[in-house]
Amino acid sequence: MATKAISRSSMQMSTETKAMAAESWRTQGAAILRIAFGLVWAIDAYFKWQPDFIQNFVSYVTGALDGQAPAVQAWINFWVNTVQANPTVFAYIIAMAETALAISLIFGFLSNVGYVGGSLLAFVIWSTAEGFGGPYAPGSTDIGTAIIYILVFAGLFLMAAGGHWSVDRWLTPRLGRYSFLGSGKL
Repeated sequence: MATKAISRSSMQMSTETKAMAAESWRTQGAAILRIAFGLVWAIDAYFKWQPDFIQNFVSYVTGALDGQAPAVQAWINFWVNTVQANPTVFAYIIAMAETALAISLIFGFLSNVGYVGGSLLAFVIWSTAEGFGGPYAPGSTDIGTAIIYILVFAGLFLMAAGGHWSVDRWLTPRLGRYSFLGSGKL
């Protein structure tokens, strides 16, 4: 009878150990995805700091106007008119935002802020410079890349990818009621 209890107990421990190992593998995989995605954003940020981007920022936004539906043209024109107030400042804001996002993702620093901010930035890029992925006409092949970035940010958030191999692992408990900014629960 005692051997059955021991056998059952060791079998249960084995199942729990396997579940913990699978969870550990998944959190490590989520952290690897977060870091790799951060490296992608770091490369994007590097390009944004180049003089050509800074000097031609308005043309990147206006480039998506051709062939768009009137509603999309109105949206893009709103941003073009806003940016034209001081294109250099807006170009630097984009460069700084992408740099901050890369740092957040690579180091797992204030991850939830990074995921929300990255989603908003990706939406702005998708809805302006990418023109919502359009124009949609015969021969269109995709809906743009930035919309996929939004889905990656959502996946990283749902996987709590900032909780492993990150500054947030140390920082989140110290943030108290503001732990949701890091990898804490909302």
